[in-house]
Amino acid sequence: MKAIRRFTVRPVLPEPLRPLSDLARNLRWSWHAETRDLFRSVDPERWAASGGDPVRLLGSVPPARLAELAGDRPFLRRLTAVAGDLHDYTTGDRWYQTQPEELPAAIAYFSPEFGITAALPQYSGGLGILAGDHLKAASDLGVPLIGVGLLYRHGYFRQTLSRDGWQQEHYPVLDPNELPVVQLEEPDGTPAQVALALPGGKQLHARIWLAQVGRVPLLMLDSDVEENDLGERGVTDRLYGGGSEHRLLQEMLLGIGGVRAVRTYCRLTGHPAPEVFHTNEGHAGFLGLERIAELCADGLDFDSALESVRAGTVFTTHTPVPAGIDRFDRELVARHFGPDAELPRIDVDRILRLGMESYPGGEPNLFNMAVMGLRLAQRANGVSLLHGNVSREMFSGLWPGFDADEVPITSVTNGVHAPTWVAPEVFRLGAKQIGAQRAEDALTVGGSDRWDAVADIPDQDIFDLRRVLREQLVEEVRERLRASWRQRGAHTAELGWIDDVLDPDVLTIGFARRVPSYKRLTLMLRDRDRLMDLLLHPERPVQIVVAGKAHPADDGGKRLVQELVRFADDPRVRHRIVFLPDYGMAMAQKLYPGCDIWLNNPLRPLEACGTSGMKAALNGCLNLSVLDGWWDEWFQPDFGWAIPTADGVGTDQDHRDDIEAAALYDLLEQRVTPRFYERGRSGLPDRWIEMVRHTLSLLGPKVLAGRMVREYVERLYAPAALSHRAVGPDAARDLAEWKTRVRAAWPGVTVDHVETSASEVLAELGTTLGLRVRVGLGELGPDDVEVQVVSGRVDEEDRIGDATVVPLKPVGSFDQDGRWVYEGPLSLDRTGPFGYTVRILPAHRLMASSAELGLVAGPSEELVAAAGLLMR
Repeated sequence: MKAIRRFTVRPVLPEPLRPLSDLARNLRWSWHAETRDLFRSVDPERWAASGGDPVRLLGSVPPARLAELAGDRPFLRRLTAVAGDLHDYTTGDRWYQTQPEELPAAIAYFSPEFGITAALPQYSGGLGILAGDHLKAASDLGVPLIGVGLLYRHGYFRQTLSRDGWQQEHYPVLDPNELPVVQLEEPDGTPAQVALALPGGKQLHARIWLAQVGRVPLLMLDSDVEENDLGERGVTDRLYGGGSEHRLLQEMLLGIGGVRAVRTYCRLTGHPAPEVFHTNEGHAGFLGLERIAELCADGLDFDSALESVRAGTVFTTHTPVPAGIDRFDRELVARHFGPDAELPRIDVDRILRLGMESYPGGEPNLFNMAVMGLRLAQRANGVSLLHGNVSREMFSGLWPGFDADEVPITSVTNGVHAPTWVAPEVFRLGAKQIGAQRAEDALTVGGSDRWDAVADIPDQDIFDLRRVLREQLVEEVRERLRASWRQRGAHTAELGWIDDVLDPDVLTIGFARRVPSYKRLTLMLRDRDRLMDLLLHPERPVQIVVAGKAHPADDGGKRLVQELVRFADDPRVRHRIVFLPDYGMAMAQKLYPGCDIWLNNPLRPLEACGTSGMKAALNGCLNLSVLDGWWDEWFQPDFGWAIPTADGVGTDQDHRDDIEAAALYDLLEQRVTPRFYERGRSGLPDRWIEMVRHTLSLLGPKVLAGRMVREYVERLYAPAALSHRAVGPDAARDLAEWKTRVRAAWPGVTVDHVETSASEVLAELGTTLGLRVRVGLGELGPDDVEVQVVSGRVDEEDRIGDATVVPLKPVGSFDQDGRWVYEGPLSLDRTGPFGYTVRILPAHRLMASSAELGLVAGPSEELVAAAGLLMR
């Protein structure tokens, strides 16, 4: 029989145990070992059965056990110490509080998904895990972040396999009352809510749940409330589910509703209002529209409000391909805004213009969320050095007339939250060398270029650590594999072979991630005979653990999963290669430490960053990867191996996969497995151990989320806060009027004449030439522009590369023809073909980049031809 109604019955904790409730509701336990150990000691069996979730644990402990613990003095002393530690952590000064005073009072961080812990399954993959690590690192550093997301009643999905290896999706219902969240309430005890206007006079209501992530509040909006009709209740049903309108409503709720939730939270708690808003990928881009509407309600016009909002907004793009961006039909967007829907006082055409692909190569009828995100943010970044380059190319149409390397998108390479991902055994080994507090600081605050203490760890200790971690992974794999086969319909009597799956002394390779086609899950299967030879080699065998989820609508990805599963089911190799379904945080925390090699073979350059290899590296696992994402930036032979790629023009996909798979097999056969199995005089694989040591000491400090968040603070949040303060209402009006004036006058801006003191096209290195330029500024003056000389080495088509930009100075007033004269030096600082040009850009003290307006004026083709601007 099915129940007609469901309740969540919470335990009544004895008074001495009340701090357990606070500890369970603050998600710091997910990365704080002492807190987890305390909960484990409440009831070890129930702790294991709860999946390591303190809220579920406390809901299952019998009253008799609670009464026993309430009189257990050693337990109460531990409880007092852990609770006191949490209080000190959440109230004391940390890194941020020691920085200069101009840092922002608060930052709002919006993301469609957050991977904090397996006990709060609100993530699908890398974007969510990155967002979770961002919040945790911000908490450790004391950064006053407010996280904003949605609470999905079905999360992403749980994955199982059919008997023939086909992915099957399951959507268990999540009851917020059974999650580590609390409902935000008004002073009278009623649930705090936000509402959005929908077409036809309807409304979308959502209540606000609060997850406390250390010091950082995470606000999560939930539309499954009684005030909504059935359709609106389902808006937050699934992460990345539904059709276009469903996704649009989710993103309106996240962006517009999210800003309203932040305002409600600050009103109810006294938290400082955010000075900076960080849009983590385009899904949350509508937050800028809500902030414009707020300012318009206070009396600003749209253009001025736009300038004010842009000044304090940071946008991070995570995708290297246009297909990864949410795009909506303009008519769908138009229907949801305006007088009969949301933001009624803003002209719908102004909203549409922010997101339309109104540039060469764009789709003029599509509303692009990333394009809107870039237009609404004064500062933008990709998530690795290579991804920054790719993003500048991909979005260069928004800045016509500028070379891609001048497009104002920088990069902050992702990092990972070490306390979450480093195995306890690895931490203990570090703490043994330098003490627990110094080890914790090294993993959270970071700041050093190298961890020198790793050099003092004996080889035997590193070898023993790696074997212990491998052995734990073998046990975990067997347990999960047995559960998976039972779900696939196998009887226990058929599964005796699982006792011999994997070997704790065999080189172990891990591969786990989402399964879009570009990540190439099945590249390892390209030559099955070679792979079998590697798996079954008599002296140097390899074993592989694979996990990954395909999107529910991606049948191509599901076929890749099935292909891999069927290979792993082969009785000849099933003890050497396994596929584990339902990849998530709990599995990952065992998988990364237990592998010796982390494999990554995407199509370059389609991996924006890819952080799984970072988590593996922090546990002493070596990377074997295509030079993409972060690995392209930080690869050294000491840290692992680079898989050669065939990403040149003209290589078809099949042929490219063949080439790169062959390179992968060659590396494994000739370099990786010999290095792992060869023994030095001590009987240990000393050359392998040395690579592990270098990975920990030199790569470890780079891949920390603490380093990443400090970069965001110093390079993006602090400048954005200064801009926000500088662009008050009056300054915003002035800036908007100036931009309008400059755009109108720009057709009259010209470079009319260029002359140099050089009489020949041959010159010596180190020569400085005088440059004199006449320009027409039309209705503008020298204060509105900057005239620059751009110089550098040129290619066979006279394109300037690795350019040097020097501003020229106006000389006197304009002449009788209304032309201004600018002069300055031109340094010939490079040998070989050398060229220069002159250009004019808008200039204003409140712009973050001279490319911001996308306006540039240069010499006409006739002037270039007459000037002979090339020197050899």
